[in-house]
Amino acid sequence: MIGAQALMKTLADAGVTVCFCNPGTSEMHFVAALDAEPRMRAVLTLFEGVATGAADGYARMAGKPAATLLHLGCGLGNGLANLHNARKGRVPVINIVGDHATYHVKYDAQLQSDIETVARNVSTWVRTSASTADLGADAAEAIGVAMGTPAQVATLILPADVSWGEGGVPATVPEVVPPPVADDAVVDAMAQAIRSGEPAAMLLGARALREPALLAASRVAQKSGVKLFAEVFPTRIERGAGLPHVERIAYLAELAGVQLQGLKHLILVDAKSPVSFFAYPGKASDLVPKGCRVHVLASLGQDALGGLIRLASKLDADTVLPLLEPANPPPAPRGRLTAEKVCKAVGHLLPERAIIVDEAQTSGVMLPHFTRGAPRHDVITLTGGAIGQGLPNAVGAAIACPDRPVLALVGDGSAMYTIQALWTMARERLNVTTIVFNNHAYAILNVELQRVGAQGSGEKARAQFDLGNPGLDFVQLGASMGVHAVRATTAEGFTAALAEALRNPGPHLIEAVVPSAFTGLKLRLLPHVLGSLASLPAPVARAIKRKVAP
Repeated sequence: MIGAQALMKTLADAGVTVCFCNPGTSEMHFVAALDAEPRMRAVLTLFEGVATGAADGYARMAGKPAATLLHLGCGLGNGLANLHNARKGRVPVINIVGDHATYHVKYDAQLQSDIETVARNVSTWVRTSASTADLGADAAEAIGVAMGTPAQVATLILPADVSWGEGGVPATVPEVVPPPVADDAVVDAMAQAIRSGEPAAMLLGARALREPALLAASRVAQKSGVKLFAEVFPTRIERGAGLPHVERIAYLAELAGVQLQGLKHLILVDAKSPVSFFAYPGKASDLVPKGCRVHVLASLGQDALGGLIRLASKLDADTVLPLLEPANPPPAPRGRLTAEKVCKAVGHLLPERAIIVDEAQTSGVMLPHFTRGAPRHDVITLTGGAIGQGLPNAVGAAIACPDRPVLALVGDGSAMYTIQALWTMARERLNVTTIVFNNHAYAILNVELQRVGAQGSGEKARAQFDLGNPGLDFVQLGASMGVHAVRATTAEGFTAALAEALRNPGPHLIEAVVPSAFTGLKLRLLPHVLGSLASLPAPVARAIKRKVAP
């Protein structure tokens, strides 16, 4: 058995049965070994960022890692942005990165680079396999690390001669050790904070946003009055009718401050303490209110569900009924198409068990509101903030859950980062409906230009956010890659197009031509409104927050 065959069997034996590929010469023996392993599905992508983002989306929905096959340091570098998102989302991914043969490295050929240094930017575990005999064991260790708690990105670098060499030995992945649960002292401290009568909230992240943990957290909230919040960009959140509703922390720090205002206790459950996405002149980076104590019920390496169950028991909330969201989808929108009406149509038509990949940016502000009472669904969000995740995530989610419809909501600018994902959707005949909000701008950057208080910005600065010269035609782009594509300019037209796509499983694209959500006077006033929130009475500030980002 050559090294590549031993590696392939190690992966498949461990349940890693999907590989998103963008290979080159150094990976040819791994490519050939695909035919010897019927359990491994190989999915070709036309850009490495699609491969890494697809592996991320697959793992979020499958609950286990996929592999990527990347070509040398340059290929890995092309996939870094979506590996960054996976790392921030604590998603298990295993990168197989080909390298030159060990004896060829000294010649410093054109594609020679320091792959380990590139990999360490996004990988917790990095190793260059030194021999064919060790390759199986190295792969098993990488899989074990990726599947631990918290889940991680692992990168195995595969020299060509290690891959083609004989004497490969498949290895077994060690049994994953269950994560620890908060001990009695920690649970007692959480219960004491909640029983103090002081305003308290729990911030839920990662595994705490899945149904069993949501139900336990809701029981605690119903018993004690503690507020429930979710991370601003959850890795995966289960929501909709029949599940507890959890309000996400707002992206804009000023709005997050309104949500957290007055708290004396913030309990973290598989989540990090909230901070501002960026630094802003004269504004705090730490979003925890002054005088508020931060407690940790479940760290990133602990059992979130176990901690919540223990806390519910300590508070005598085991038998309390959780507060479940009633079925209440919005009516169909009418008239001129706007981003808000697109979100409303999605909520109106969303089918049971759909998967929403949300990279809509400013156009998706109203999406959580309009899908709150829609049939039960999952939402994947932009965990690391590096745009270009939406379309690749949708590829991976559709492969992980072929029986569930996937909706990818993306901005026009972010779609262009990884537009090649449409080709993979068509090639694999994936049940993905892509909705592109075409507002001809990097609209979020227009908002940020106002918020940071950059002085002297004029025509040249504004041109850096303008995508209308020349305009992008997503109908032609989709059709050129084999995806059925239509354009919508009215709410009725969009609703009809979405209904048609959902009736006919397969890859579809709807270009929604909409104005930017923040333009003109609204854009100019936004910084002043946000800046005034801290000085306004709490009820007024909360009302403004609900208006801007419900």
